[in-house]
Amino acid sequence: MNNPKKRSPWWWVPSLYFAEGLPNVAVVSVAVVMYTKLGLSNTELAFYTSWLYLPWVIKPLWSPFVDLIGSNRRWILAMQLLIGAAFAGIAFSLPTPYYIQLSFAFFWLVAFSSATHDIAADGFYLLALEPGEQSWFVGIRSIFYRLSTIFGQGVLVMCAGWMEEGKLLPRLAGNIPLAWSIAFYLMAAIFIACMLYHKVVLPRPEQDRGRVHISPALLLGDFFRTFASFFKKPHIGLILFFLLTYRLGEAQLVKIATPFLLGAESTGGLNLSTSTLGLLYGTLGVVALLLGGILGGVLVSRHGFKRWVLPMALAINLPDILYVFLATGQTQNILLIGGSIVVEQLGYGFGFTAYMLYLMYVAVATTKPPTTP
Repeated sequence: MNNPKKRSPWWWVPSLYFAEGLPNVAVVSVAVVMYTKLGLSNTELAFYTSWLYLPWVIKPLWSPFVDLIGSNRRWILAMQLLIGAAFAGIAFSLPTPYYIQLSFAFFWLVAFSSATHDIAADGFYLLALEPGEQSWFVGIRSIFYRLSTIFGQGVLVMCAGWMEEGKLLPRLAGNIPLAWSIAFYLMAAIFIACMLYHKVVLPRPEQDRGRVHISPALLLGDFFRTFASFFKKPHIGLILFFLLTYRLGEAQLVKIATPFLLGAESTGGLNLSTSTLGLLYGTLGVVALLLGGILGGVLVSRHGFKRWVLPMALAINLPDILYVFLATGQTQNILLIGGSIVVEQLGYGFGFTAYMLYLMYVAVATTKPPTTP
């Protein structure tokens, strides 16, 4: 390897964004599968796992202080070590009688550490790369972030399912807590390895250092002024209405889709095995999600946002009806179930493009943003 200050971004951009995506999918998706298999009711599942989203929602509140205290490089390494330790804590807690309380506390630590890692990683990306490199690698980082989703939501879930079924480590057949414990020990090992690898390969840009000349009070004042300015934008009521309702159907579906697919037929579920869920929802579904996002980006770049915002709004919401169809018939046809998941995820990826573009328009607009198609 060359001088770390001049090291090629290929050494660290893919691995950094794979590490950024993995804890997010573990908290948002894998935890739902695991708690479902461990017997939590839908009510308990929705209550506990919904709270885990909070650190990503409120991370702007402490993001200025990450920039103020220490370097982004140090934050990245510290958070990766903490995430690895928290995954090990989850793995250790699952076979115990108090697994809900303990594992939830460690998941909360993963979520908080992951949100902080996101802040530091994105800041480091801007400091360590030249503007031309930033543009070139934006697609690469997105690809590896999504690959981490496939690994966590697909490969990891399938491995846990195979251990549950005795296809992998036959002695674990039927021991669901221990199967998931081993899966999370694997996640812990991956993150410790990521930390050790990044300690070697991450460059040390000169400008990556804490801004000690800026006081926390000044930084906090700037934050609140920026926050208040958002609510002074023209047509802020319409903007908030769009942001709060555009993904409403999908937001409700995503919390209950996994319990529905895994649930017993007697409770209205489809009784899929964990490994089948990992294949259909965590692998094929994620691939369809990626393809939908790519298609959406291509069409908007050719014809503009206004032409496609309504079709995209329909695409992200109408396929939810497929789950109503599956629930009504409780079909056991894997092709029909898999096809419905793929279509719904394809529509989600396609429709989510409009939501992300709208967020960018709102963030940069100084005049009226595109509130109507």
